[in-house]
Amino acid sequence: MNHLHTALWGVLPYLCVGLLVTGTAWRYRYDRFGFTTRSSQLHEHRLLSVGGPLFHFGLLFVVAGHVIGLAVPESWTDRAHVHERLYHANALLVGGTAGLATLAGLVILLYRRLRVPAVRAATSRSDRVVHPVLITVILAGLVATATTLQPHPYDYRVGVSVWFRSLFGLDPDVSAMSDAPFVYQLHALLGMALFALWPFSRLVHAFTAPLGYLARPYVVYRSRGARHAPAPRPGSHPAPPPGTHAPPPDAVSRR
Repeated sequence: MNHLHTALWGVLPYLCVGLLVTGTAWRYRYDRFGFTTRSSQLHEHRLLSVGGPLFHFGLLFVVAGHVIGLAVPESWTDRAHVHERLYHANALLVGGTAGLATLAGLVILLYRRLRVPAVRAATSRSDRVVHPVLITVILAGLVATATTLQPHPYDYRVGVSVWFRSLFGLDPDVSAMSDAPFVYQLHALLGMALFALWPFSRLVHAFTAPLGYLARPYVVYRSRGARHAPAPRPGSHPAPPPGTHAPPPDAVSRR
């Protein structure tokens, strides 16, 4: 069992990160124009306009919550005089809401993919693998969040968070993760599987997010319609219609 825990929490994370980095580099080398979501907006727009924002904005808050919860030590929040109960209440409210929004958006998008024939036909084999992993990892995260409502909940900040930060020091604290409840272990394993699959799915488009659009200047659009001719100056003669020849000045003056 100790060898299994070492393999899961001491070796597997580095393998998944290595696959994420090398897989992304390989994909960029041989399929850089494939860094796309393969948008299906032309096939259906109504469900996409609801499910897309719910999923993406909810996922941004979920990722931000994970960064704060895993990367920020408990001692830091204690120094900031953030009470433990307040911290977990905020994590439950904000994290739970973001997780539910992400799940709702993903369910709408999956329903759309199954409901619309053209979108269903555009589903790739990688989608059929990634979608179950993605929805399961979200469900596991919601269950883990809900366990904080128990009278004596598991404090992931002294377990999972310690293990996560130890990975960056290349000295994994295997015991910190092996003692965590099963739902946290499942959530972590599914998360690592998602990162391993990332370069080979449409999720890779996250690395090409157009962040430059936030700072670039406005694009000026000009009309391609016919422009109005400028008004003639006083004493001047109007230009002749196309296809005609202007009469000589003396002929005009004699009229």
